[in-house]
Amino acid sequence: MSKAARTPRSRPVFLNLAQIALPVGALTSIGHRLSGVLLATGVPALLYLLQRSLGGEAGFVEATALLSQPLVKIFLVALAWALAHHMLAGIRHMLTDMDVGSALGNARRSAWGVNLAALAIAVLAAGAVL
Repeated sequence: MSKAARTPRSRPVFLNLAQIALPVGALTSIGHRLSGVLLATGVPALLYLLQRSLGGEAGFVEATALLSQPLVKIFLVALAWALAHHMLAGIRHMLTDMDVGSALGNARRSAWGVNLAALAIAVLAAGAVL
């Protein structure tokens, strides 16, 4: 009897994605994609509000009333984070494509820098909006 026939068959392993510790570069990349989706949905809404506010006094009052709602303020803070993160992560990505800061240590530091800077900008936006 061959050795392969004697050993039990290996079963597929269930991977719990919530327990996998992703490296900071992967988290930054995921955040870059999420911020892009948020910007793609949020910017048209803001442009619509801008158009309404410039259309006349009634539109301005309507847009101002909408922007004073708590959920809209939270959405504005999320958009500020998305804009900051997407811009900073995009610059980081372009620099690593040009082999600037692509060594592992530098890449980790720049990923932490992007994440922390975008968070700081979101906190500043929250202070201004909320």
